[in-house]
This record gives sequence, structure tokens and C-alpha cells, in this order.
Amino acid sequence: MQQGKDSILLVQSTSAELAASGYVIGNSTEHTHSMENELVDENTKFGRILGYGQTTESFDITAYGDTTDPGQKAIINGIRQKKQVKLWEVDLNLNENGKHNTLFAYALVETVEKSAPQDGFVEVSSTVQVLGNSVEGEIDPLPVEVIEFATYGFEAPGTSTGEFPEQEQAPTGA
Repeated sequence: MQQGKDSILLVQSTSAELAASGYVIGNSTEHTHSMENELVDENTKFGRILGYGQTTESFDITAYGDTTDPGQKAIINGIRQKKQVKLWEVDLNLNENGKHNTLFAYALVETVEKSAPQDGFVEVSSTVQVLGNSVEGEIDPLPVEVIEFATYGFEAPGTSTGEFPEQEQAPTGA
């Protein structure tokens, strides 16, 4: 069974150079992916006609604010510059092909909201609207530092220095 912590978002500006890595959205607390079909519902003299209309998709993203995080910057720059972003929802567990199942989309940043409560951390929330439809696929295994940043696991004494990984900047993805 997949858990929320097994899924991360990578983001990249559409103006990024060829072969550039996507950025993990650092300090992410949650994200949702929504798909909605508009239904066409008409009554005729011969009965009801019901059919599918337009499909819309969006991602809602929430993270603790970090002005140095390149993933958060890419989202904020997307709305400020009115530029498309590329977004990947990546399952950190490898599939039977030894790759990550991934949902990919071109998107427009619809909203960015920063909340700054007096008794807690600044939180950044965003809604990103998918252009057309998202596409399922798979990507090669992410670098170890991305997986460790997203999940932090066991380490033996003396194998690393420094503090808990959340104090570091999010690494780039694939």
C-alpha cells in the first residue's frame, strides 16, 4: 500500500535548459492531484442525455516556506512571470521495471498563498492547473540524495555529519 510520504513532486520551469534536473519541492507537507469531468446533462422529449464534457486537472501543493528552495521558487516564478511549469508526481518506490511510476503534466500556476501565523512556520500553498491532460509514465531511478532527502532512513553511527536532513536545501531530481 502506498503512503503519502512515498510520493514527491518535482517541478521545472519550461525555460530550463535541455537536460536540466527537476527540483524537489522542499519542505512539502502534502499535495493532492484532482481530476474532474464536467457532465453534460440535458433533458429531451425522449429522455435524459448524459455525457462527458471537459476534463480538468489540478495539483494543490502545501509546503513550509523556504526562500532558498529552488522547487518553491520555480512555482512562485511561474505565477509571477506567467510562465508554464513542468510537474512530475513521482512514486519513490521502484516498479517491476526498476523505475519510478510518474505522472507528468505541463501546467500553469493559478494561485500562490503564503500564510504567516504568529505561532508557527510560514506555509506556502499553491494550486497548479494542468494544461490538457497529465500523462502516466516512468522515469529512471532518482539519485540517492533525492530519495534520502524525501524519506531519510537508517544510518549507522559515524556515516554522516550534520543535522536532520530537513535543515538542508532540497536536492534536484531526475
